[in-house]
Amino acid sequence: MTISKKLNGTALEIALEGRLDTMTAPELEKELNASLDAVDALTLDLASLDYISSAGLRVLLAAHKIMSRKGGMKITNANEIVNEVFDVTGFADILTIV
Repeated sequence: MTISKKLNGTALEIALEGRLDTMTAPELEKELNASLDAVDALTLDLASLDYISSAGLRVLLAAHKIMSRKGGMKITNANEIVNEVFDVTGFADILTIV
């Protein structure tokens, strides 16, 4: 998985490419833990994310909990496969997906 970051003031956009699974979720978790203290808004661009597993969902949920106490978090550009995972797991009701 490739993680690309863009910081604009206190707004952080992270674009993910590839697979967010058991092998790559710790990498994203580490990146988020190092970045979220300094930001008020988080956008996760999933346009190039091919797959998300339960390990990836756990990382997104943890980030959502942190950001809900700040300015918020949103998911953008999720493809049909990833959106289906969000729907089936109930994450579509929890996360802000635009």
